[in-house]
Amino acid sequence: MARRIALLLCVLLSASVLRAQDNFFEKWEARTSATQAKQPAWSPPLITIFNGLIQVARTDFTRQITPTRTTTWNYGTSKGVNLIPWANTEIDINLPPFLTHSAPTTIDGAGDMSFAVKYRIATGNAEHGNYAISMCLPISIPTGSYKNGSTNASLSPTFETGKGFGRFNLQNTIGATLPTGNTVKLGRPIVWNTSAQYHLGRYFWPAMESNATFFHGGPNDGKSQEFLMPELLLGKIPVRREQHTRMGLSIGAGEQIATSKFHTYNHALIFTSRFLF
Repeated sequence: MARRIALLLCVLLSASVLRAQDNFFEKWEARTSATQAKQPAWSPPLITIFNGLIQVARTDFTRQITPTRTTTWNYGTSKGVNLIPWANTEIDINLPPFLTHSAPTTIDGAGDMSFAVKYRIATGNAEHGNYAISMCLPISIPTGSYKNGSTNASLSPTFETGKGFGRFNLQNTIGATLPTGNTVKLGRPIVWNTSAQYHLGRYFWPAMESNATFFHGGPNDGKSQEFLMPELLLGKIPVRREQHTRMGLSIGAGEQIATSKFHTYNHALIFTSRFLF
């Protein structure tokens, strides 16, 4: 009898735990859907930070070619997960990438780990202004090996704005990288990214990005560089048959092309794969 009672208690406890888990995820999903329903349904660009909130597992791959024709592959440029735990708030966790180099004197190794907190200040979906305004604070930790990362942690406060005009939208971000030390070597660069994007058909998002960096301090003090990047994103492609499923896949690619006289690399090919949930 005691064994039967114990078994019954275990079954009831397991059922209670499962119901609690289901209830937790259902509430999370409902909250995320309600939060995202208030903002434009644009596709996040390759480099320009998405102006709204997104919940996604993502990994990017980048190949850079320098003026001396050396090549660097970055496996997992933005490798991690973005979560929406509360209304108007997003938390990003980016795992360290792995870098390989064609230059024989440069050792391959892991890059830096980073985190980010974003707060959506104001927004309106396509029926209510089609815009988004956010603030984001990425934080980088020097976990890189063999000089594949920074020597110091850094903060990168970023201001984000976006406005849609029917199927066309402009997304703009500007921010500064502020190292916690060794600023004579690292400097305090300002990064300004802009994406002009168009929604073509159901799944296609062709875009043109401008990626500019203005160097203050460090070895490139007073210089600036800019890249133009044509890109194509495909998504969101549902992975379930349910009409209102949140789960979907998105892939994309683009190539940065240097347009400024000074540039630390000539061009870069970027690939992305994303699982939205």
